[in-house]
This record gives sequence, structure tokens and C-alpha cells, in this order.
Amino acid sequence: MVIKVLGSGCPNCAKLEANAKKALEELGTEAVIEKVTDMGQIIGYGVMSTPALVVDEQVLSYGVIPGVAEIKEMLTYKESNRQNAKATDGCSCGGKC
Repeated sequence: MVIKVLGSGCPNCAKLEANAKKALEELGTEAVIEKVTDMGQIIGYGVMSTPALVVDEQVLSYGVIPGVAEIKEMLTYKESNRQNAKATDGCSCGGKC
């Protein structure tokens, strides 16, 4: 899992990064955390308000600082969707074919 914190490096970005690290720690999950400060890259994600949280190239939040519990919920939901996709090999029938 790759987590990106998009923003200028301001205190809000640092808080989002700290919350993400704490959420990963509490979940017992490992991930790479990257900081993206280049405005061209940030705009490339369609983000116009920072800080933003991107997990595996999917923007999960922007313009707010989600708390640790919210980030844990986002990561858990994302992981369960990834497991379901693997179980069905990406087929939309839910493994019935």
C-alpha cells in the first residue's frame, strides 16, 4: 500500500501524515508514506484543496484533516474492497460465474 499526503508541507499536512501513521500503527498495517508538494502533481490528482490523502492512487480525502479513526475506516474499507476484487478476479458477478 502506498499512501501519499498532498500539500505544501504546512502544519495541516504534517498533522494528516501523523494521523495516517498512527492509523497504520493501530491497524498493524505497513505502508509507504510519501509527501507530494509539487503543485503540478497535486493538481494532476484533481485536488484543488489541501491537504489530501491518496491511497494506492485513489484520492480518499482533500481539504480536511481526517482523524485517526476516520483514516482507519478508510483504509479498512479500501482493503476489504481489494480483497473482494481478488476473490472474484475482478469479475462483477461476485464469483458466481
